[in-house]
Amino acid sequence: MGLMRRFSSIFKAKASKTLDKYEDPRETLDYSYERTLEMLQKMRRAVADVATSRKRIELQAQQLQRSAAKLEGQAKQAVTQDREDLAREALTRRQAIATQLTDLQAQHDQLKAEEARMVECSQWLQSKVHSFRIRKETMKASYTAAEAQTKVNEAISGIGEEMGDVGLAMQRAEDKVAQMQARSGALDELMASGALDDASMSSDRLQAELDRGFAEPAVEAELARLKGELTGGSTTAKQLGAPGEAATEPVAETPAPAQAPVEEERR
Repeated sequence: MGLMRRFSSIFKAKASKTLDKYEDPRETLDYSYERTLEMLQKMRRAVADVATSRKRIELQAQQLQRSAAKLEGQAKQAVTQDREDLAREALTRRQAIATQLTDLQAQHDQLKAEEARMVECSQWLQSKVHSFRIRKETMKASYTAAEAQTKVNEAISGIGEEMGDVGLAMQRAEDKVAQMQARSGALDELMASGALDDASMSSDRLQAELDRGFAEPAVEAELARLKGELTGGSTTAKQLGAPGEAATEPVAETPAPAQAPVEEERR
């Protein structure tokens, strides 16, 4: 039993702490005000029910009074006709009605007193509800102002949960910016020193320089050979001295055998 009692106390304490964390006083005040309004409505309905019962008794009493008046008239008429038996019966019924009227009057007085008491309670409760509503709105406004002030102070001091998250995000962004700036500066320094030159590009450039070194002498040799052939061909034409077409045909045939060495050398 002691263990269960202790467990129950711990559970109640934790539940109370959790509820206190999530409880909003403004919602509690609104709920209490709604319950008070419900009580006031019930009181008003009770007053209406009592007033309805009182009014029903009054109507019933009026009906009995009319019946009593009618019986009295019948008794007088029976006396004038020397019918004492009928007069006696009419007066007996009138007496019973008078007894009922007395009982109804007692009930009416009781209901009227109860109605007055309930009306007084309803008015008192109405004033309390009005006062509670004013106090509720004042307390809600005070709580809202205090909550807003607390959030502003937390934001200014930076201890609020939201501002703490913003501060952490800002710090991470600044760290990333600093890291990227440092990396960019380091890459610039390495590229300026040549430490990050592409090896494949360097080897291709070197090979291009070597190939150009081998190609330039070959081109110069080819150029000299062509100049020599052209120079030799013009000399042969002068030696032939044949005008017109006779001299032209040997000149056209002369370069043909010279093309073969050029093709072989290129291959």
